Amino acid sequence: MEKDRDVSKSLKRVQSALIALGIDTQIHEMAAGTRTAADAARAIGCEIDQIAKSIIFRGKRSGHVVLFLTAGGNQVDAQKASTLAGEPLGKADAKLIRAETGFAIGGVSPVGLTRPVRAFYDPHLLTFDTVWAAAGTPRHVFGAPPAELIKASAAHSADFVAV
Repeated sequence: MEKDRDVSKSLKRVQSALIALGIDTQIHEMAAGTRTAADAARAIGCEIDQIAKSIIFRGKRSGHVVLFLTAGGNQVDAQKASTLAGEPLGKADAKLIRAETGFAIGGVSPVGLTRPVRAFYDPHLLTFDTVWAAAGTPRHVFGAPPAELIKASAAHSADFVAV
C-alpha cells in the first residue's frame, strides 16, 4: 500500500535526521495514536506541556508554511504569529503541509523536514528536561532535550502563545 510506504519513509527520514543531528533518542510507537497533545501526553505518561506541538500556518503572501513549535497545552495566537512571520497567516491545507514538510497532518516532526521552513518556538518548552515530538507519523514520537530539538529545527524563540 502506498500510504504504508509513505509512513515508513517519513519515519525513516526522522530517524536518519535524529542520528545525523546527534540526538540520542529512540522513536516510540504509540498503539493509541498521538494526533493531539492530550492523546500523546496520556500515551507517553508525561505532562501535556512536554508535548512539542508542530503547528503549521500558510503565509498568505508567500504561500509557504511557517512552523510554530509550542508546548502542548498552549495555543498559538494567530495575530502574534502573523506579526512574527511578517505576513498574514492562514490555514495550511494537507497538500501544502505534505509538499513543504514531507509529513502528513498529525505526524509533522520538527526534524527531518524535506526542505527548510521558517520556525519559531515557545520558550516554555525549555522548562522541561525532555519534550516529546511527532516522529513523522501520528503513531510515532521521540523524546529529546528541548534545547537540542530547538537547535535541530532552527527555530527562533518568540512570544506567539495566546493568553
